[in-house]
Amino acid sequence: MTGGLFRLVTAVLTLLVSVSLLPAAAHAQPSGSEDEPPKFLKLTLDAVAPGTVTTDSENVLTVSGTVTNIGDRVVDDVSVRIQRAAAVDSPSGLRSSLRLDQINYGITGPFQDVAQRLTPGQRKQFSVRIALRAGGAEPSLELTDPGVYPLLLNVNGEPAYGSQARLDDASFLLPVLGLPPGDADPAPVGPPPEASPVATTLIWPLADRPRMVAGTPGSVDGQPELLDDELAVSLDKGGRLEQLVAALETIVPAPGADRGVADAVCIAVDPDLVSTVQTMTGGYRVLASPSDPEGATREGTGAVAAQAWLDRLRAVAGSMCTVALPFAQVDVSALAAVNDPGLSARALHAPADVVDAVLGTRSLRGVSLPDAGSIDHAAGQLLREHGYGTAVLAGSAVSADGAPGDIDSALTAAPSILEPGVVVGGEQPAPDVVRVPEVTVEPSAGADPADPALRVTTFDIWSATALAAVGSNPPTPSFTPSKVRFDVAHDSRAARLQDALGAMAWTALNPAPDRPRSQLLMPPQQWGANREEGVALLEQIELLARNNLAAPRSFSDLVAQEPDPRPFTLEYLPRAAQDAPPEHFIPPISAQGARVSELMRALVELPESELTPRAFLTPAREDLLRALSLSDRRGDNDTLADRHAQRRIDQVTRELDTLFGAVTVLPPGGVYTLASEQSPLLLVARNELPVAIRVHFRIEAPAETNITDIGEQLLPPFGTRSFQIPTEVSDSRKLVIPIGLTTPEGVALGEATSVSVRSNAYGQALAIMTACAAILLLLLAGRRLWRRFRGRPDPADEGFEPETVQRAGRLRRARQRLQRQ
Repeated sequence: MTGGLFRLVTAVLTLLVSVSLLPAAAHAQPSGSEDEPPKFLKLTLDAVAPGTVTTDSENVLTVSGTVTNIGDRVVDDVSVRIQRAAAVDSPSGLRSSLRLDQINYGITGPFQDVAQRLTPGQRKQFSVRIALRAGGAEPSLELTDPGVYPLLLNVNGEPAYGSQARLDDASFLLPVLGLPPGDADPAPVGPPPEASPVATTLIWPLADRPRMVAGTPGSVDGQPELLDDELAVSLDKGGRLEQLVAALETIVPAPGADRGVADAVCIAVDPDLVSTVQTMTGGYRVLASPSDPEGATREGTGAVAAQAWLDRLRAVAGSMCTVALPFAQVDVSALAAVNDPGLSARALHAPADVVDAVLGTRSLRGVSLPDAGSIDHAAGQLLREHGYGTAVLAGSAVSADGAPGDIDSALTAAPSILEPGVVVGGEQPAPDVVRVPEVTVEPSAGADPADPALRVTTFDIWSATALAAVGSNPPTPSFTPSKVRFDVAHDSRAARLQDALGAMAWTALNPAPDRPRSQLLMPPQQWGANREEGVALLEQIELLARNNLAAPRSFSDLVAQEPDPRPFTLEYLPRAAQDAPPEHFIPPISAQGARVSELMRALVELPESELTPRAFLTPAREDLLRALSLSDRRGDNDTLADRHAQRRIDQVTRELDTLFGAVTVLPPGGVYTLASEQSPLLLVARNELPVAIRVHFRIEAPAETNITDIGEQLLPPFGTRSFQIPTEVSDSRKLVIPIGLTTPEGVALGEATSVSVRSNAYGQALAIMTACAAILLLLLAGRRLWRRFRGRPDPADEGFEPETVQRAGRLRRARQRLQRQ
């Protein structure tokens, strides 16, 4: 009896404790990725109508969304309401207001029921309507002036074993260009009279992560290989790149019609992307496993989609501004650290030519758009030395003399200590164009003698951060200050689109004497916006123009503006340095780039050869540049990007080893016997490369040989040549002669070999013996003659009989008489 009572009391206490604790867990969960994710309900914003309020809008805001039970228990009495905070009054507020706590949203609407009960996994769509302007008995957002307003949609519910609490929320921005007539006040409210049109330019990037398999040299008839077939999906109907081009097609002006928004847009094209797409049109292969570059391949499926996409892009580019991006989104600062002329030329000189050749257009020259939005001094110098007069950078990536360099410290600086127009951490706008006198080149290097210094065209980091969040896989750019960095992936795409619309309108709605009426809108280069989102952003520019808040401005007009008279300096942002490729990649890339240049200088272009040295070795340079790409380096974990880059470096290294080893001397085998001491040495050199190459024989001749240097020789593609090397050997012994091939600059080619040589001549020993014998013969003959002239017999004649000597004398005299007769 006592045990049963004890168990009953224990069960009651456990239940009471769980009931008392659950509401605490289910209570207010402030928005923000830094807080714990929701445990019971997930609120998703689906649509906002109107997305931008104007004087022509209805006096009602409709917000649609979906509530999903993501917990393990039922939730009863699910309801939502909408709340409003004060208008954003600073550029950084476009970012920080998205993480305001509920207490900051002072204007609240009533709760509206969504569902009586949601079981685990169940979802329910809903729609909330609320008036924009106050009037009558209906609740409203109580808007009185145009501006950009933070709104919050929150959902309440009662989880099982808990009490009613706020379980999730979704924040977004609502741009209000003007207010429609209200029930209490029939007069619309327009933009502030001092809000003159903002000159607006939009960059429209088309780029993708590197897809080509590394370690494959150029060829005439070989099929290219891609790591995967994801690019085919992106180019096909509904894919990311197809959607971006489809959005552009909506603003292509008809012949003779007003260009409108088309004048404000410039298409920024990655040459690596369009060259890869062009190679796909002729057929290609795809690795069966991207992690096994040397493994099996299969036929690619995107040739038709690639051709269709290129045709559509050519049509759009023919009527709009285009500009080439650095090759494969290469990090220009890392490229400057590598300091290889060949790689720099391919990354900076070639892109415009590649884009023009593929798209059949003439792109804007002399303007560089680094992916990081921030570069160091060495990168600026590299751009200027390669003919770039202008770099497009974040407003916080340059600073006037005396301005704080630390963007995070600058964000906390009191506005009272700032002089008007001084760039401080991106909070104060930078001039449209500034001049960096510390980055300059001599006029002899091809710079404009009137202005050899680098110019920087700046873009607003706050609108760029908002645009980066639009679409799939939203990154946080390197130039976004750390104080307002957070992951926006948990926000719905509709909410992130609203934030971008608000950021685009903020400058137009907030005129200030120290703020230029100008904005350059810069999405990330690997942008994930779809067609509907892209069209909404383009329509926002058109809507601002119709309300006299924006004026489309061409990109070429922007970069041609006169710079601010003050001197500026480059500020390499700390986060940009953190997002850059690791420093340990720099030495191997520099070393392999030098090897490519060494081999390039040795190769020869023949008129009868279809493959040129440049076409043959350019893929190796491009692979090294892809290893320096900033693609997929915006997250906190760069392990995957580092692995791909290291794999590319290793593949290029192995391929170059193969190319250098393909030119060699064939070992003769056995002992090579010379017919005489001056017989030529016969050698055979082989070239397994598809291009001709200049070579030089490196022969380490022993002291007993004298081998003539025959100088530079040419080996044909896929061929062999025999050579006669003049050789003089002064020894009959077997000699070992090491022989190898080098480039004309002395870089070793192939494997060195050795030749065993034996001469049939006796050499120096025979000459000495012959000379000694001749001297001895002369001495003996002279001795006999000397004795004979003196009438004394030669000791050599001793031992002969006198009769014999007399008979020999008579015979000698008889021979002489006969000779006289």
